[in-house]
Amino acid sequence: MKIKSFLYIVICALFLASCGSNKNAVKSTPKKVILEEQEEVNPELPQLEQIPKPVKTNKNHTVAYIQKFAPIAVKKMHEHKIPASITLAQGVLESGSGRSDLAIRSNNHFGIKCHRGWRGKSVTHDDDEKGECFRKYKYPETSYEDHSQFLLTRKRYASLFKLGHKNYKGWAYGLRRAGYATDKRYPQKLIGIIKKYNLHLYDRIKSNKTNKTQITTNKAEYYKVQKGDTLYSIARKHNISVKKLKEANGLTSNSISIGEDLLVK
Repeated sequence: MKIKSFLYIVICALFLASCGSNKNAVKSTPKKVILEEQEEVNPELPQLEQIPKPVKTNKNHTVAYIQKFAPIAVKKMHEHKIPASITLAQGVLESGSGRSDLAIRSNNHFGIKCHRGWRGKSVTHDDDEKGECFRKYKYPETSYEDHSQFLLTRKRYASLFKLGHKNYKGWAYGLRRAGYATDKRYPQKLIGIIKKYNLHLYDRIKSNKTNKTQITTNKAEYYKVQKGDTLYSIARKHNISVKKLKEANGLTSNSISIGEDLLVK
């Protein structure tokens, strides 16, 4: 009888203890952080005067893309010291000359993902994984600015800004080394686009006090590299130094290829 009473008391005590613990256990719900959406402003763009068409055709989507977005790339070059040729070539490559799904739906020309702390709109898109979050912009100009900030705010790209904004070849190879793209031929692809459409001309546009940009190209002279040519022989033939010849064409070495067009004047 005493044993039964004792067991009864123990069971009651355990029951009361469990009830008390349930009352004290309050489930804490994590606070949801709401980031305010940034208001996009359509920026004023400079006028590019005396810029020739990259290629003489009206049916080329890449040409149309370059003509449309060159003013933005040049403006960002003056603001952030990133070669306009590199920005344009990346835009052409990453967005399929503005015809990719991301560019059409979201004005996202560089495939920039949401990342932590993004305060703007977003859209899901299948990339490395299914249904990844990508940034969505109201204006293409915001996408170009975001691209500049992406390079400016990450330490691994800091060394590129020491190259200057006329060394597009150095930038192309530097982006690959810094991990911007996994494609081993990414630098060659960028350089190929720049050479095909003469995008290096945009790197030489100077900004004036009225916030307009202009370049005179009617006196530009090119020389097609022939068999047996060297930088020294070409420079001597056109009465310029090898250093200036390399700077004018964004060359980082003395290597040139037969058939390559070099700016000599």
